[in-house]
Formats: sequence, structure tokens, C-alpha cells
Amino acid sequence: MQNVASKTSWGGVADWYDEAVSRDGSYQKNLILPNLLRLLDIKRGKSILDVACGQGFFAREFFKQGALVTGIDVSPELINIAKEQSSSEIEFIISSADNMQKVKSDSIDNATIVLALQNIDNIKKVFEECSRVLKKNGKLFLILNHPAFRVPKNSSWGFDTKNKIQYRRIDRYLLEIKVPIQIHPGKNPKIQIVSFHRPIQYYFKLLANAGFCVSKMEEWESKKKSMPGPRADAENTARKEFPLFLFLEAVKGLN
Repeated sequence: MQNVASKTSWGGVADWYDEAVSRDGSYQKNLILPNLLRLLDIKRGKSILDVACGQGFFAREFFKQGALVTGIDVSPELINIAKEQSSSEIEFIISSADNMQKVKSDSIDNATIVLALQNIDNIKKVFEECSRVLKKNGKLFLILNHPAFRVPKNSSWGFDTKNKIQYRRIDRYLLEIKVPIQIHPGKNPKIQIVSFHRPIQYYFKLLANAGFCVSKMEEWESKKKSMPGPRADAENTARKEFPLFLFLEAVKGLN
């Protein structure tokens, strides 16, 4: 039987995932990265831990800005790609996010977790580990698929033909759910990953319990535009109204 870490790892489609994240037009490259660099405001020589770093896309960008970077991920396949594509000055560690034993306590200035928490089971322990390795007043930067509008297999787009409005249908929100998601569209439907939905309050509570105070929140919408057509205006308006991603900044030791 597979353990939870293997079920929630992207290692089985490492090459496809690497291409998907790094290509021009990806949300990671065009939307998340510029916003994250703006918010991190990286100072040369400061340490950043990229938790669930995958193939090292964000770790490499942090390094370019002068940070001392460590990346950690449970997938050996993704860590191997990260090492092949990155400077040897970036340290990459194979480890789950909820048990980062190789990272010293009180040693990290900032930590990031980008679009990974929804694929991690024990995030209570993840936040506790982040609190352990961060210095006092260190910051944890979280980016999530927006929990209020992106509920796996329980949210979708609809169109009101009478009022010419595209709307977001949400079938459930407050209850936590765990669902299998196909992660290699058009290829092998048997390759799936477990995705977890939790309401926003869930993250705030666990962060507080781990010694964090949420100090900043932003909601990021898609910048994509629809091709000309009868629903284009409604679709473009809906993208501005229903954000794709939720950003949280949490500071250790303020509560």
C-alpha cells in the first residue's frame, strides 16, 4: 500500500510537471512569481526555505535575487530535476514537509509554500515544522488555490443566459474533503493525486496554534483574456471577480 506522501507527491509525473510549471504562460511563471518576489522583497544573504519545492522553479528565482536557498520536497524525482537545473549553491533535500529534520531550528529567515498545501495531509505538523525552523519574526509565505472558489470537484462555472452573467457555482465549502484528482490530463487516467480542501478559517486556526500571526492577505485573479465571442465580456468580468489564488503572510512569534 502506498503511504500518504507517495499519494500526494508529483514525482510520478515529474517531467510533465517540470514543463508545465516552467513554460511561458503558466500561472507559476506569469502570475505567482512576480507577486511573490514583490512580497518577499529579498535581501541579499537572507535565507529562504522553499517547502515542497518541486523541481526548484521558485528556489532558482529566489537564488537569482541573492537569497541563500534551501529546497525541500518528498519526491526524489523532482529533487533530481531541481539539482540538475540549479546552481550547486542551492541545497536540495529529500524530505516530507511535516518532518524537516535536516533543517536546523531557528535558522531560516523566510519560508515559502507555493500551491502545495492542498496536496499535503498533515498540515498541522507542516506549520509546526515551519515555526520550528524559522527565526523569531521570520515569515511564512503561503499560496493556495483559493479555498472559497476552487473546491476540488465541488465548484464550477455556469452561465446565466438571461442576464448574460458567468457565475461561480460552489457546492460545498466549510467541510473538509479529500478527493483524487487526475494530474496528467489526456494521458493516463490512473495517475492521480490526493487533493485536500479546507476552508480559510482552518488555515488561520492552525497557523495561530503553531505560533504564527497572519499579517497580510491578498487574492490574485487570472490575467487571461477570452477570445472574442458572445460570452467573452462575461467571462473576463468573472475572472476579475473570482480570484484564482489566495496569498497569506504569517509571522512567527507575534501572537
